[in-house]
Amino acid sequence: MTLRIYNSLTRKKEDFTPLEAGKVKMYVCGVTVYDYCHLGHARAYVVWDMVRRYLSTKYEVRYVQNITDIDDKILNRAKERGITMQALAEEFIAAYDLDMANLNILPADEYPRATESISAIIELIQTLEQSGYAYAVSGDVYYAVQKFPNYGKLSGRKLEDMRAGASGRVDGDEPLKHYPFDFALWKSAKPDEPFWESPWGNGRPGWHIECSAMVRSRLGDRIDIHSGGADLQFPHHENEIAQSEAATHQPLANYWMHNGFVNIEGEKMSKSLGNFTTIRALSTHYDPMAIRLFILQSHYRQPIDFTEEAINAATKGWETIEIGLRFADKKLLELASEAQLDSEMVNRFNAAMDDDFNTSIALSVVFELAKKLSTERNVFVHTGKIVTEVDKLAQIWKTLKYLTDLLGLEAEPLQETGIQLPPSAGEKMFEDLKDGEINRMVEQRVEARRTKNWKESDRLRDELKAMNIILIDQPDGTTRWRR
Repeated sequence: MTLRIYNSLTRKKEDFTPLEAGKVKMYVCGVTVYDYCHLGHARAYVVWDMVRRYLSTKYEVRYVQNITDIDDKILNRAKERGITMQALAEEFIAAYDLDMANLNILPADEYPRATESISAIIELIQTLEQSGYAYAVSGDVYYAVQKFPNYGKLSGRKLEDMRAGASGRVDGDEPLKHYPFDFALWKSAKPDEPFWESPWGNGRPGWHIECSAMVRSRLGDRIDIHSGGADLQFPHHENEIAQSEAATHQPLANYWMHNGFVNIEGEKMSKSLGNFTTIRALSTHYDPMAIRLFILQSHYRQPIDFTEEAINAATKGWETIEIGLRFADKKLLELASEAQLDSEMVNRFNAAMDDDFNTSIALSVVFELAKKLSTERNVFVHTGKIVTEVDKLAQIWKTLKYLTDLLGLEAEPLQETGIQLPPSAGEKMFEDLKDGEINRMVEQRVEARRTKNWKESDRLRDELKAMNIILIDQPDGTTRWRR
Protein backbone atom coordinates (compact mmCIF):
# COMPACT_ATOMS: atom_id res chain seq x y z
CA MET A 1 0.00 0.00 0.00
CA THR A 2 0.96 3.62 -0.49
CA LEU A 3 1.47 5.52 2.75
CA ARG A 4 -1.41 7.94 3.27
CA ILE A 5 -1.24 10.81 5.76
CA TYR A 6 -4.01 13.07 7.03
CA ASN A 7 -2.89 16.58 6.12
CA SER A 8 -4.25 19.18 8.55
CA LEU A 9 -3.80 21.83 5.85
CA THR A 10 -6.09 20.17 3.29
CA ARG A 11 -8.21 18.35 5.91
CA LYS A 12 -8.00 15.03 4.10
CA LYS A 13 -5.80 11.97 3.71
CA GLU A 14 -3.23 12.23 0.95
CA ASP A 15 -0.70 9.89 -0.62
CA PHE A 16 2.69 10.70 0.83
CA THR A 17 5.30 11.78 -1.70
CA PRO A 18 8.55 13.24 -0.31
CA LEU A 19 10.16 16.29 -1.86
CA GLU A 20 13.30 14.28 -2.56
CA ALA A 21 13.04 10.62 -3.49
CA GLY A 22 14.02 8.35 -0.60
CA LYS A 23 14.41 11.18 1.93
CA VAL A 24 12.11 12.90 4.43
CA LYS A 25 12.65 16.18 6.28
CA MET A 26 10.53 16.32 9.45
CA TYR A 27 10.28 19.12 12.01
CA VAL A 28 8.53 18.79 15.37
CA CYS A 29 7.77 21.68 17.73
CA GLY A 30 9.65 21.00 20.96
CA VAL A 31 9.36 21.98 24.60
CA THR A 32 9.65 25.28 26.43
CA VAL A 33 12.04 24.30 29.19
CA TYR A 34 10.71 25.82 32.41
CA ASP A 35 9.13 22.75 34.08
CA TYR A 36 8.93 18.95 33.97
CA CYS A 37 7.23 17.35 30.99
CA HIS A 38 3.63 16.22 31.46
CA LEU A 39 1.39 13.57 29.94
CA GLY A 40 0.55 15.87 27.02
CA HIS A 41 4.23 16.01 26.11
CA ALA A 42 4.42 12.22 26.41
CA ARG A 43 1.49 11.86 24.02
CA ALA A 44 3.04 14.17 21.43
CA TYR A 45 6.59 12.86 21.46
CA VAL A 46 5.62 9.18 21.60
CA VAL A 47 3.42 9.80 18.55
CA TRP A 48 6.09 11.59 16.52
CA ASP A 49 8.70 9.03 17.56
CA MET A 50 6.36 6.31 16.23
CA VAL A 51 5.87 8.21 12.97
CA ARG A 52 9.59 8.70 12.59
CA ARG A 53 10.38 5.03 13.30
CA TYR A 54 7.89 3.83 10.71
CA LEU A 55 8.97 6.37 8.08
CA SER A 56 12.53 5.15 8.62
CA THR A 57 11.56 1.73 7.21
CA LYS A 58 10.89 3.45 3.88
CA TYR A 59 13.02 6.58 3.81
CA GLU A 60 16.11 8.28 5.15
CA VAL A 61 14.57 10.57 7.76
CA ARG A 62 16.10 13.76 9.14
CA TYR A 63 14.21 14.64 12.31
CA VAL A 64 14.68 18.06 13.93
CA GLN A 65 13.00 19.20 17.15
CA ASN A 66 13.57 22.65 18.60
CA ILE A 67 14.03 23.76 22.18
CA THR A 68 12.58 27.09 23.35
CA ASP A 69 15.04 28.30 25.98
CA ILE A 70 14.05 31.98 26.10
CA ASP A 71 10.47 32.80 27.06
CA ASP A 72 8.46 34.74 29.65
CA LYS A 73 7.69 31.54 31.57
CA ILE A 74 11.37 30.62 31.74
CA LEU A 75 12.35 34.12 32.85
CA ASN A 76 9.65 34.25 35.52
CA ARG A 77 10.50 30.80 36.90
CA ALA A 78 14.22 31.61 36.97
CA LYS A 79 13.49 34.84 38.83
CA GLU A 80 11.32 32.96 41.37
CA ARG A 81 14.15 30.54 42.07
CA GLY A 82 16.92 33.12 42.02
CA ILE A 83 18.90 31.44 39.24
CA THR A 84 19.81 32.39 35.69
CA MET A 85 17.64 31.64 32.71
CA GLN A 86 20.42 29.44 31.31
CA ALA A 87 20.72 27.41 34.53
CA LEU A 88 16.97 26.79 34.60
CA ALA A 89 16.91 25.80 30.94
CA GLU A 90 19.81 23.35 31.35
CA GLU A 91 18.10 21.74 34.35
CA PHE A 92 14.88 21.07 32.49
CA ILE A 93 16.60 20.06 29.25
CA ALA A 94 18.33 17.32 31.26
CA ALA A 95 14.99 16.38 32.83
CA TYR A 96 13.40 16.24 29.38
CA ASP A 97 16.16 13.97 28.07
CA LEU A 98 15.64 11.56 30.97
CA ASP A 99 11.84 11.49 30.57
CA MET A 100 12.12 10.81 26.84
CA ALA A 101 14.70 8.07 27.38
CA ASN A 102 12.39 6.37 29.90
CA LEU A 103 9.65 6.35 27.26
CA ASN A 104 12.12 4.93 24.72
CA ILE A 105 11.86 7.97 22.47
CA LEU A 106 14.77 8.19 20.04
CA PRO A 107 16.82 11.40 20.23
CA ALA A 108 16.25 13.90 17.43
CA ASP A 109 18.98 14.31 14.83
CA GLU A 110 19.29 17.88 16.06
CA TYR A 111 17.86 20.00 18.88
CA PRO A 112 18.38 23.62 17.83
CA ARG A 113 17.86 26.13 20.64
CA ALA A 114 16.30 29.54 20.29
CA THR A 115 19.23 31.23 22.04
CA GLU A 116 21.64 29.61 19.56
CA SER A 117 19.58 30.72 16.53
CA ILE A 118 19.47 34.49 17.09
CA SER A 119 21.34 35.39 13.88
CA ALA A 120 18.98 33.24 11.78
CA ILE A 121 15.99 34.82 13.55
CA ILE A 122 17.23 38.37 12.96
CA GLU A 123 17.96 37.59 9.30
CA LEU A 124 14.42 36.27 8.77
CA ILE A 125 12.84 39.28 10.50
CA GLN A 126 14.88 41.63 8.30
CA THR A 127 13.64 39.81 5.18
CA LEU A 128 10.04 40.21 6.35
CA GLU A 129 10.56 43.87 7.18
CA GLN A 130 12.17 44.64 3.84
CA SER A 131 9.32 42.97 1.95
CA GLY A 132 6.66 44.87 3.88
CA TYR A 133 5.33 42.02 6.02
CA ALA A 134 6.79 43.37 9.27
CA TYR A 135 7.15 46.79 10.89
CA ALA A 136 9.21 48.14 13.77
CA VAL A 137 7.78 50.29 16.55
CA SER A 138 9.87 51.59 19.48
CA GLY A 139 12.25 48.63 19.50
CA ASP A 140 9.58 46.00 18.88
CA VAL A 141 8.91 44.33 15.53
CA TYR A 142 5.47 42.99 14.56
CA TYR A 143 4.20 40.80 11.74
CA ALA A 144 1.41 42.47 9.75
CA VAL A 145 -1.07 39.61 9.36
CA GLN A 146 -3.30 41.58 6.96
CA LYS A 147 -0.42 41.65 4.47
CA PHE A 148 -0.54 37.85 4.13
CA PRO A 149 -3.66 36.99 2.08
CA ASN A 150 -3.72 33.32 3.07
CA TYR A 151 -3.60 33.93 6.82
CA GLY A 152 -5.87 31.36 8.47
CA LYS A 153 -5.56 28.63 5.82
CA LEU A 154 -4.32 26.04 8.30
CA SER A 155 -6.82 26.68 11.08
CA GLY A 156 -9.72 27.74 8.84
CA ARG A 157 -10.06 31.03 10.72
CA LYS A 158 -10.67 34.37 9.06
CA LEU A 159 -9.36 37.64 10.45
CA GLU A 160 -12.64 39.46 9.90
CA ASP A 161 -14.55 36.77 11.80
CA MET A 162 -12.09 36.80 14.69
CA ARG A 163 -12.23 40.59 14.87
CA ALA A 164 -16.02 40.65 14.71
CA GLY A 165 -16.28 38.03 17.43
CA ALA A 166 -13.94 39.86 19.80
CA SER A 167 -15.57 42.05 22.43
CA GLY A 168 -13.66 45.11 23.56
CA ARG A 169 -9.90 44.78 23.81
CA VAL A 170 -8.49 41.73 22.01
CA ASP A 171 -6.28 39.62 24.27
CA GLY A 172 -2.72 40.61 23.54
CA ASP A 173 -3.59 44.01 22.02
CA GLU A 174 -0.81 46.55 22.38
CA PRO A 175 -1.28 50.27 21.62
CA LEU A 176 1.60 50.39 19.13
CA LYS A 177 0.29 47.55 16.97
CA HIS A 178 -1.21 48.45 13.59
CA TYR A 179 -3.79 45.66 13.92
CA PRO A 180 -4.96 43.68 16.99
CA PHE A 181 -3.88 40.28 15.64
CA ASP A 182 -0.40 41.34 14.57
CA PHE A 183 2.14 39.39 16.60
CA ALA A 184 5.62 40.09 17.92
CA LEU A 185 8.69 38.97 15.99
CA TRP A 186 11.13 40.87 18.22
CA LYS A 187 10.58 42.25 21.71
CA SER A 188 12.56 45.19 23.08
CA ALA A 189 14.61 44.47 26.18
CA LYS A 190 13.09 44.91 29.63
CA PRO A 191 15.19 45.80 32.70
CA ASP A 192 17.12 42.87 34.23
CA GLU A 193 16.30 40.48 31.36
CA PRO A 194 18.72 38.77 28.95
CA PHE A 195 18.92 40.45 25.57
CA TRP A 196 20.68 40.34 22.21
CA GLU A 197 21.75 43.16 19.95
CA SER A 198 19.69 43.70 16.82
CA PRO A 199 19.02 46.36 14.15
CA TRP A 200 16.00 47.43 16.24
CA GLY A 201 17.87 47.67 19.51
CA ASN A 202 18.53 45.23 22.34
CA GLY A 203 15.85 42.61 22.78
CA ARG A 204 14.82 38.99 22.29
CA PRO A 205 12.81 37.02 19.74
CA GLY A 206 9.09 36.34 19.84
CA TRP A 207 7.95 32.73 20.14
CA HIS A 208 6.57 32.09 16.65
CA ILE A 209 9.60 33.35 14.71
CA GLU A 210 11.89 30.83 16.43
CA CYS A 211 10.49 27.79 14.63
CA SER A 212 10.36 29.47 11.22
CA ALA A 213 14.02 30.43 11.55
CA MET A 214 15.13 27.03 12.86
CA VAL A 215 13.27 25.11 10.15
CA ARG A 216 14.91 27.27 7.50
CA SER A 217 18.42 27.12 8.96
CA ARG A 218 18.38 23.38 9.72
CA LEU A 219 16.20 21.87 6.98
CA GLY A 220 15.78 24.51 4.27
CA ASP A 221 12.96 26.67 2.94
CA ARG A 222 10.58 23.74 2.41
CA ILE A 223 10.13 20.49 4.32
CA ASP A 224 8.05 17.35 4.01
CA ILE A 225 6.35 17.14 7.42
CA HIS A 226 5.74 19.69 10.17
CA SER A 227 4.03 18.32 13.26
CA GLY A 228 2.98 19.14 16.80
CA GLY A 229 0.06 19.08 19.19
CA ALA A 230 -3.43 20.18 18.14
CA ASP A 231 -3.10 23.18 20.47
CA LEU A 232 -0.28 24.53 18.26
CA GLN A 233 -2.37 24.66 15.10
CA PHE A 234 -3.50 28.18 15.98
CA PRO A 235 -1.86 30.55 16.45
CA HIS A 236 1.64 29.04 16.45
CA HIS A 237 1.63 27.00 13.26
CA GLU A 238 -0.59 29.52 11.49
CA ASN A 239 1.95 32.21 12.31
CA GLU A 240 4.84 30.02 11.19
CA ILE A 241 3.21 29.62 7.80
CA ALA A 242 2.66 33.37 7.49
CA GLN A 243 6.27 34.16 8.40
CA SER A 244 8.01 31.48 6.36
CA GLU A 245 5.90 31.64 3.22
CA ALA A 246 6.04 35.44 3.09
CA ALA A 247 9.83 35.16 3.11
CA THR A 248 10.33 32.20 0.75
CA HIS A 249 7.22 32.42 -1.48
CA GLN A 250 6.74 28.65 -1.29
CA PRO A 251 4.94 26.24 1.08
CA LEU A 252 6.68 25.75 4.42
CA ALA A 253 5.61 22.09 4.68
CA ASN A 254 3.84 19.71 2.31
CA TYR A 255 2.12 17.86 5.16
CA TRP A 256 0.95 19.25 8.49
CA MET A 257 0.26 16.67 11.22
CA HIS A 258 -1.30 17.25 14.65
CA ASN A 259 -1.86 14.87 17.55
CA GLY A 260 -5.03 14.99 19.66
CA PHE A 261 -5.49 16.32 23.18
CA VAL A 262 -5.13 14.45 26.48
CA ASN A 263 -8.02 14.45 28.95
CA ILE A 264 -7.87 13.30 32.57
CA GLU A 265 -11.01 11.49 33.74
CA GLY A 266 -12.98 13.25 31.00
CA GLU A 267 -11.63 16.76 31.63
CA LYS A 268 -8.91 18.60 29.75
CA MET A 269 -5.61 18.29 31.58
CA SER A 270 -4.82 21.61 33.25
CA LYS A 271 -2.83 22.86 36.22
CA SER A 272 -5.77 25.06 37.19
CA LEU A 273 -8.01 22.00 37.48
CA GLY A 274 -5.49 20.15 39.62
CA ASN A 275 -5.37 17.18 37.22
CA PHE A 276 -1.93 17.97 35.84
CA THR A 277 0.46 15.01 35.97
CA THR A 278 4.13 14.77 34.97
CA ILE A 279 5.81 11.93 33.12
CA ARG A 280 8.15 11.19 36.01
CA ALA A 281 5.31 11.08 38.52
CA LEU A 282 3.43 8.59 36.34
CA SER A 283 6.57 6.53 35.84
CA THR A 284 6.89 5.91 39.59
CA HIS A 285 3.56 4.05 39.51
CA TYR A 286 3.41 2.58 36.02
CA ASP A 287 5.90 0.96 33.67
CA PRO A 288 6.92 3.57 31.07
CA MET A 289 6.21 0.98 28.37
CA ALA A 290 2.64 0.67 29.68
CA ILE A 291 2.34 4.47 29.37
CA ARG A 292 3.67 4.29 25.83
CA LEU A 293 1.24 1.49 24.98
CA PHE A 294 -1.65 3.48 26.46
CA ILE A 295 -0.80 6.34 24.09
CA LEU A 296 -0.42 4.13 21.02
CA GLN A 297 -3.65 2.23 21.60
CA SER A 298 -5.57 5.24 20.26
CA HIS A 299 -5.19 6.79 16.82
CA TYR A 300 -2.83 9.73 17.11
CA ARG A 301 -5.38 12.31 15.89
CA GLN A 302 -8.04 11.32 18.41
CA PRO A 303 -8.22 12.70 21.97
CA ILE A 304 -7.32 10.22 24.69
CA ASP A 305 -8.80 10.02 28.17
CA PHE A 306 -6.39 9.06 30.92
CA THR A 307 -8.19 7.13 33.65
CA GLU A 308 -7.00 4.65 36.24
CA GLU A 309 -9.02 1.96 34.47
CA ALA A 310 -7.42 2.80 31.10
CA ILE A 311 -3.82 2.80 32.37
CA ASN A 312 -4.40 -0.43 34.30
CA ALA A 313 -5.74 -2.03 31.12
CA ALA A 314 -2.66 -0.80 29.25
CA THR A 315 -0.47 -2.24 32.02
CA LYS A 316 -2.07 -5.65 31.55
CA GLY A 317 -1.67 -5.32 27.80
CA TRP A 318 2.00 -4.48 28.22
CA GLU A 319 2.46 -7.52 30.46
CA THR A 320 1.23 -9.73 27.62
CA ILE A 321 3.62 -8.14 25.13
CA GLU A 322 6.50 -8.14 27.62
CA ILE A 323 6.08 -11.85 28.37
CA GLY A 324 6.15 -12.55 24.64
CA LEU A 325 9.31 -10.49 24.14
CA ARG A 326 10.98 -12.17 27.12
CA PHE A 327 10.13 -15.62 25.83
CA ALA A 328 13.38 -16.09 23.93
CA ASP A 329 16.30 -17.93 25.48
CA LYS A 330 19.75 -18.23 23.95
CA LYS A 331 18.80 -21.12 21.68
CA LEU A 332 15.65 -19.41 20.39
CA LEU A 333 17.56 -16.18 19.75
CA GLU A 334 20.06 -18.11 17.64
CA LEU A 335 17.24 -19.61 15.60
CA ALA A 336 15.50 -16.24 15.32
CA SER A 337 18.61 -14.65 13.80
CA GLU A 338 18.25 -17.00 10.82
CA ALA A 339 14.43 -16.97 10.66
CA GLN A 340 12.34 -15.05 8.15
CA LEU A 341 9.74 -12.55 9.34
CA ASP A 342 6.13 -13.70 9.11
CA SER A 343 5.17 -11.84 5.92
CA GLU A 344 1.44 -12.12 6.53
CA MET A 345 1.70 -10.49 9.95
CA VAL A 346 4.09 -7.81 8.72
CA ASN A 347 1.81 -6.99 5.79
CA ARG A 348 -1.20 -6.65 8.11
CA PHE A 349 0.80 -4.37 10.39
CA ASN A 350 2.05 -2.25 7.48
CA ALA A 351 -1.44 -1.93 6.02
CA ALA A 352 -2.63 -0.36 9.27
CA MET A 353 0.38 1.93 9.55
CA ASP A 354 0.14 3.00 5.92
CA ASP A 355 -3.39 4.19 6.67
CA ASP A 356 -2.34 7.37 8.51
CA PHE A 357 -0.32 5.49 11.16
CA ASN A 358 -3.27 3.59 12.62
CA THR A 359 -1.51 2.09 15.63
CA SER A 360 -4.76 0.97 17.23
CA ILE A 361 -5.16 -1.62 14.44
CA ALA A 362 -1.44 -2.33 14.07
CA LEU A 363 -1.31 -3.30 17.75
CA SER A 364 -3.87 -6.07 17.17
CA VAL A 365 -1.18 -7.85 15.13
CA VAL A 366 1.32 -7.35 17.95
CA PHE A 367 -1.07 -8.76 20.55
CA GLU A 368 -1.83 -11.76 18.37
CA LEU A 369 1.86 -12.64 18.21
CA ALA A 370 2.51 -11.88 21.87
CA LYS A 371 -0.41 -13.99 23.08
CA LYS A 372 0.87 -16.96 21.06
CA LEU A 373 4.26 -16.75 22.74
CA SER A 374 2.74 -16.04 26.16
CA THR A 375 0.52 -19.11 25.87
CA GLU A 376 3.41 -21.32 24.80
CA ARG A 377 5.56 -20.08 27.65
CA ASN A 378 2.91 -20.88 30.24
CA VAL A 379 2.49 -24.38 28.82
CA PHE A 380 6.25 -24.98 28.97
CA VAL A 381 6.62 -23.63 32.50
CA HIS A 382 3.71 -25.45 34.07
CA THR A 383 3.80 -28.76 32.19
CA GLY A 384 7.37 -29.11 31.01
CA LYS A 385 6.08 -29.79 27.50
CA ILE A 386 8.68 -30.54 24.85
CA VAL A 387 9.08 -27.82 22.24
CA THR A 388 8.07 -29.30 18.92
CA GLU A 389 7.83 -26.20 16.73
CA VAL A 390 10.94 -24.27 17.68
CA ASP A 391 11.49 -22.86 14.19
CA LYS A 392 7.93 -21.53 14.04
CA LEU A 393 8.24 -19.98 17.50
CA ALA A 394 11.53 -18.36 16.50
CA GLN A 395 9.76 -16.75 13.53
CA ILE A 396 6.90 -15.55 15.73
CA TRP A 397 9.33 -14.06 18.25
CA LYS A 398 11.43 -12.36 15.59
CA THR A 399 8.32 -10.87 13.98
CA LEU A 400 7.05 -9.65 17.35
CA LYS A 401 10.42 -8.07 18.13
CA TYR A 402 10.54 -6.37 14.72
CA LEU A 403 7.05 -4.88 15.02
CA THR A 404 7.39 -3.77 18.65
CA ASP A 405 10.68 -2.07 17.77
CA LEU A 406 8.79 -0.03 15.16
CA LEU A 407 6.40 1.06 17.90
CA GLY A 408 9.19 1.66 20.40
CA LEU A 409 7.95 -1.02 22.83
CA GLU A 410 10.99 -2.74 24.31
CA ALA A 411 11.81 -5.55 26.72
CA GLU A 412 15.01 -7.52 26.56
CA PRO A 413 14.79 -11.33 26.32
CA LEU A 414 15.83 -13.07 29.53
CA GLN A 415 18.27 -15.35 27.73
CA GLU A 416 20.45 -17.40 30.10
CA THR A 417 19.27 -15.70 33.30
CA GLY A 418 15.65 -16.62 32.74
CA ILE A 419 13.53 -19.09 30.83
CA GLN A 420 15.05 -21.75 28.64
CA LEU A 421 13.55 -24.17 26.21
CA PRO A 422 13.23 -27.54 28.01
CA PRO A 423 15.56 -30.23 26.64
CA SER A 424 13.29 -33.04 27.72
CA ALA A 425 9.75 -33.75 28.88
CA GLY A 426 8.97 -32.97 32.49
CA GLU A 427 11.80 -30.48 32.99
CA LYS A 428 10.72 -26.93 33.79
CA MET A 429 12.20 -23.87 32.18
CA PHE A 430 13.34 -22.52 35.52
CA GLU A 431 12.89 -23.33 39.18
CA ASP A 432 9.82 -21.41 40.37
CA LEU A 433 10.24 -19.30 43.47
CA LYS A 434 7.87 -19.98 46.35
CA ASP A 435 5.27 -17.25 46.92
CA GLY A 436 6.62 -16.57 50.39
CA GLU A 437 10.12 -15.86 49.05
CA ILE A 438 8.72 -13.52 46.39
CA ASN A 439 6.65 -11.67 48.99
CA ARG A 440 9.74 -11.26 51.19
CA MET A 441 11.74 -9.71 48.33
CA VAL A 442 8.82 -7.46 47.33
CA GLU A 443 8.48 -6.21 50.91
CA GLN A 444 12.21 -5.48 50.99
CA ARG A 445 11.85 -3.42 47.81
CA VAL A 446 8.84 -1.51 49.17
CA GLU A 447 10.89 -0.63 52.25
CA ALA A 448 13.85 0.42 50.08
CA ARG A 449 11.57 2.73 48.08
CA ARG A 450 10.04 4.15 51.28
CA THR A 451 13.51 5.05 52.59
CA LYS A 452 14.57 6.32 49.14
CA ASN A 453 17.27 3.65 48.85
CA TRP A 454 16.88 3.64 45.07
CA LYS A 455 19.97 1.55 44.41
CA GLU A 456 18.67 -1.33 46.54
CA SER A 457 15.16 -0.88 45.14
CA ASP A 458 16.45 -1.16 41.58
CA ARG A 459 18.59 -4.19 42.47
CA LEU A 460 15.62 -6.07 43.90
CA ARG A 461 13.41 -5.08 40.98
CA ASP A 462 15.98 -6.32 38.46
CA GLU A 463 16.53 -9.56 40.38
CA LEU A 464 12.80 -10.31 40.45
CA LYS A 465 12.46 -9.33 36.80
CA ALA A 466 15.22 -11.73 35.83
CA MET A 467 13.19 -14.50 37.49
CA ASN A 468 10.16 -13.48 35.42
CA ILE A 469 8.31 -11.80 38.30
CA ILE A 470 6.45 -8.69 37.12
CA LEU A 471 6.03 -5.88 39.69
CA ILE A 472 3.13 -3.42 39.59
CA ASP A 473 3.66 -0.43 41.89
CA GLN A 474 0.47 1.06 43.30
CA PRO A 475 -0.26 4.76 43.97
CA ASP A 476 -0.55 4.06 47.73
CA GLY A 477 3.07 2.86 47.90
CA THR A 478 2.33 -0.88 47.93
CA THR A 479 3.35 -3.28 45.17
CA ARG A 480 1.51 -6.14 43.51
CA TRP A 481 3.28 -8.89 41.61
CA ARG A 482 2.53 -11.63 39.13
CA ARG A 483 4.52 -14.32 37.38
